Amino acid sequence: MEESPTLGKRKEPEIEQSGVTETPSQGSTPKRQREPEDSELIATPNQQSTPDRQRKPDELEVTKTPNQESLRNQSNLMRTCIHEVAVPSGYTSTKDESIHGTLSNPMYNGKMAKTYQFTLDPFQSVSVACLERNESVLVSAHTSAGKTAVAEYAIAMAFREKQRVIYTSPLKALSNQKYRELSQEFKDVGLMTGDVTLSPNASCLVMTTEILRAMLYRGSELLKEVAWVIFDEIHYMKDRERGVVWEESIIFLPPAIKMVFLSATMSNATEFAEWICNIHKQPCHVVYTDFRPTPLQHYVFPMGGNGLYLVVDENEQFREENFLKLQDTFSKQKLGDVNKSSNGRASGRIAKGGNASGGSDISKIVKVSFPIRCYN
Repeated sequence: MEESPTLGKRKEPEIEQSGVTETPSQGSTPKRQREPEDSELIATPNQQSTPDRQRKPDELEVTKTPNQESLRNQSNLMRTCIHEVAVPSGYTSTKDESIHGTLSNPMYNGKMAKTYQFTLDPFQSVSVACLERNESVLVSAHTSAGKTAVAEYAIAMAFREKQRVIYTSPLKALSNQKYRELSQEFKDVGLMTGDVTLSPNASCLVMTTEILRAMLYRGSELLKEVAWVIFDEIHYMKDRERGVVWEESIIFLPPAIKMVFLSATMSNATEFAEWICNIHKQPCHVVYTDFRPTPLQHYVFPMGGNGLYLVVDENEQFREENFLKLQDTFSKQKLGDVNKSSNGRASGRIAKGGNASGGSDISKIVKVSFPIRCYN
């Protein structure tokens, strides 16, 4: 049995990696070090060339946009992505390059299996091109970035080709939610969670990963009709107790089945793709973007306080003025605790969020969060 990325090392397949166009809204993504003989980096033909110089094997080609500071606050910044692919040794693609592009630069110029009411982001377009090549793909993007659109396209492809597709999620609640969402988009959708079974003969089956593993153990006839398996939240594979479920499900899948992996946090995505490549002897693409559609704001609620302090805004700017106010709040609380202790009163009341200042800390956080919609 092949060892998973979480268990050990093994000889790695060839890697082809596209160039990267870095925008002001993105930072570089840490990559693990690879020896020169392990991989080959190939820039895509449509990338702007950088000045000729010797580049180390583990160094990405980076083309920066001009006037980065002036572009930082513009809303039409290009949402770029990083693409690379693990290829089995001796593998040769037979796809028409005029329609599907190349392994290192996939693109699709044919009829789409599904259309969208919005323009696909670059990482979505690249992922769709990988799917149309009938090759497995790992999509790593932040929450709400649009990974579900890639999964829906894989389902639409299966329907177009009169094939079946399985969508797995780590939790029953998520499976129920995904069943409801997909039922609104597609007609023939079923659900299997152990507790509930709906339309088990549907073309698209939503289930927990444990159900899929049980089907593989039994040698279910249903799997002979399956062309795609979608693994949502694939980073659960790193879970100490349940990770083996994902490992066995992937290992035992028939080699003809292609896979779609969705994850918001995948630190070793390249290593994972190499593992898939070694097990199933098929290319596995990695599509990554660090574009965050929902900006983050960092607030601090001082224990025993009455309000929230914005310390890092949506532009990742540190709010020093609010931080100083926060420090002043802590100083006043400390002084108040000392005064109460000297008067023979318990200083732990405020620390425990008692009623001394009008309710518990949790109730105060809920109360002040609603006006700024921090609960989303």
